[in-house]
Amino acid sequence: MCRIFSGIIFFLLMIIFPYYISAQVKTGADQQELYYPTLKEKRIAIVANNASVTGGINIVDALVRDSMIVSRIFSPEHGFRLNAEAGELVVNQVDSATGIPVVSLYGKHKKPMAGDLAGIDVILFDIQDVGVRFYTYISTLAYVMEACAENSIPLIVLDRPNPNGFYIDGPVLEKKYYSFVGLHPVPVVYGMTIGEYARMVNGEKWLKNGLQCSLRVVPLANYTHQTRYLLPVRPSPNLPNQNAIYLYPSLCFFEGTVISIGRGTDFPFEVYGHPEMKTGSFTFVPRSMPGISLHPPCEGLTCRGSDLRGYTLKNPECVAMIKLEWLQEAYRDWQGKPGFFNDYFNKLAGNSRLQKQIILGKSTQEIRESWKSGIEKFKKIRMKYLLYE
Repeated sequence: MCRIFSGIIFFLLMIIFPYYISAQVKTGADQQELYYPTLKEKRIAIVANNASVTGGINIVDALVRDSMIVSRIFSPEHGFRLNAEAGELVVNQVDSATGIPVVSLYGKHKKPMAGDLAGIDVILFDIQDVGVRFYTYISTLAYVMEACAENSIPLIVLDRPNPNGFYIDGPVLEKKYYSFVGLHPVPVVYGMTIGEYARMVNGEKWLKNGLQCSLRVVPLANYTHQTRYLLPVRPSPNLPNQNAIYLYPSLCFFEGTVISIGRGTDFPFEVYGHPEMKTGSFTFVPRSMPGISLHPPCEGLTCRGSDLRGYTLKNPECVAMIKLEWLQEAYRDWQGKPGFFNDYFNKLAGNSRLQKQIILGKSTQEIRESWKSGIEKFKKIRMKYLLYE
């Protein structure tokens, strides 16, 4: 009876406590008294998207309401109002709600050009990250920092909680595999807020030619790295809920394989499967979903695999780690046929070693052991730039 009662209590805490903690956290954007005085009478460019919310409205709408001079909006992958799918080029446009020009940083160029910055006095950066190396918002941050350094424009980062900020895991990216899904020598999960990450990029001189920008971070209130923060708005179209956000570091490796992770369904990053998989009792059919997933892998085909919806709630002890077993099991199911991995996999992994380890049938423990040295070196760098306990 005691075991049942304690289980019920734990289950309720898992559901209720994070919501209570999330309500206590104040984002940088929520603390206007800390940055509004700097913005008065300045011509502002802001990097923002649909998740850049303060007081229940988009920060751009809040700035305009409060008579700030917002001259330009820069939009990252997925666009300003989150109307583009992953990898889809985003075009320049005018925001219909405010009439402000929107310059895409995921179109013809990923870094603000000098012409884009003409007449700008200060840049605000307010993007919700999920704390995973191949989530491209931190690459956008680095390119914005570089443009600020080159054009002598100060940057203010409005910090936001990292929903995966309570652990560090995965291989550290090797220089040979630098790309837009990984610009810096960090693990897959790096345990820093986006403000802390900006401080690290600046302090370690990771920008081109060792440049450093004039950087200020407006910090969070009531936040530590053990805070389990539930995002009030989905950070991108294919991360619809907290379970998907927790599973993302593990399941995104499948993007470098033939396996579908549910793009084109109502539960992306909560399932995985393929028409030729023999194991697993769950089936799903990816379909084209404009603005979310246009022509996804395995479109129109019945995929067999695993349903991980609700997984992290039922297995809270598995949240603070990358779970390799799903990738290993899927590869074993493939039975050595060619074509399981594609050229994207090593970019996601940040090395060529992980693919070889999977092919050779190395154990999870052996693979994780190979990450330890890199993680320990990274932790020493990370420690210098932390803002929160």
